[in-house]
Amino acid sequence: MQFGSRHRVVAEVLEDRRVRVSALSDICIHSPEQIFLSDFHNSLEAMAALKYAGMDDTDSEDELPPGWEERSTKDGWVYYANHDEMKTQWEHPKTGKKKRCAGDLPYGWEQETDEKGQIIYIDHINKRSTYFDPRHAFTVEDVVVKPKRYDGNTAALEILQGRDLSDKVVLITGGNAGIGFETARSFALHGAHVILACRNLTRANKAVSLIQEEWHKARVEAMMCNLASLRSVREFAESFKAMKLPLHILVCNAAVCTQPYMLTEDNLESTFQICHLGHFLLVQCLQDVLRRSAPARVVVVSSESHRFTDLLDSCGKVDLALLSPSKKDYWSMLAYNRAKLCNILFSNELHRRLSPYGVTSNALHPGNMMYTSIHRSWWLMTFLFTLARPFTKSMQQGAATTVYCAVAPELEGLGGMYFNNCFRCQTSAQAQDPSSATSLWELSERLVAERSVGIQAL
Repeated sequence: MQFGSRHRVVAEVLEDRRVRVSALSDICIHSPEQIFLSDFHNSLEAMAALKYAGMDDTDSEDELPPGWEERSTKDGWVYYANHDEMKTQWEHPKTGKKKRCAGDLPYGWEQETDEKGQIIYIDHINKRSTYFDPRHAFTVEDVVVKPKRYDGNTAALEILQGRDLSDKVVLITGGNAGIGFETARSFALHGAHVILACRNLTRANKAVSLIQEEWHKARVEAMMCNLASLRSVREFAESFKAMKLPLHILVCNAAVCTQPYMLTEDNLESTFQICHLGHFLLVQCLQDVLRRSAPARVVVVSSESHRFTDLLDSCGKVDLALLSPSKKDYWSMLAYNRAKLCNILFSNELHRRLSPYGVTSNALHPGNMMYTSIHRSWWLMTFLFTLARPFTKSMQQGAATTVYCAVAPELEGLGGMYFNNCFRCQTSAQAQDPSSATSLWELSERLVAERSVGIQAL
């Protein structure tokens, strides 16, 4: 018998078995001795097909002896059925090792129940369904798994592969475009309830539609939040609290760069307020929700450009005249650099204050010269970014470090750090200075207090 015809025999018998047997996953097992064996004869047919095709003999130590079958429980633990002796056990009959299905269902898969009450697995990407648990292809030994290492080429969806975030609520500022959109999309496609906090609701609702077109069950919605208005930030926070939702991940993503000099309605330079002060107030207003939702994480999107500036006056205090300068002292790139330094100092101090309550904070750099809408205010910068576009990260790659900081198991309970390409990096000396972080925090508290009443202090 030729090799191709052997495979056809196996395929025909196994396909016939697949149609006729009940789902393996609907077996309810409480101990290795309790097993449902109604598909006994079908299993023998499958093994007979393998033997007839000459494919029942391999050198693999994981190959089961004749008469044995691998199955899994609903929660992913693998057990072994011996059809000859009519018994089951947790240990592999050859190796003696215990196994489990690796993690959650693969990306794009979903577990549902059919009309007969049987568990069925839906592959939304390839538009197919099966009674066979796809995790059987990724079983691992029952040992501690080392964290996977990522780099600058990693995409956000790679980091989330196999993750089920259906029990998470994620809030992202500026999530309607660029890196923020890819961050929101990645979380939503893995089941998280995602809220886009944006100043332009038309664009935000379009982003929501794009995500839901990709997966109709995506839980994503848009809400109005203009960081250039402290009043708008407070109104957003009250609306969010009224929803009675937890908040597990808060991504401070929104930013502006290279825009003309402009004062906000709060009489502050717009780059400083949008990139830093608006987020500072947002966290202040939602800190009680974060604490109730612990463990929770705050992720602050900063930039490597924080290294090319300073914030201190001659007395070593953070100087408001540098953060919110007059028009004659304003340079857009310097304003952006200072705001990004504020992001790291804010993240570090936030972690120091809230980590005792189960809320951690980390800052990150998403990538260099990525083509986003952040530079739309200056035609020269847009031109330069266009030229560099073929040699820079994609938006998915740009969102990877944000997603990593938000969900990496190895970062649980850890914060006050700065990441680039999913690796922890050293910041500039001033970004590591605790006194600068404290000084910025006190200045920020004073600025919002002067423009508001009754804001709860951290």
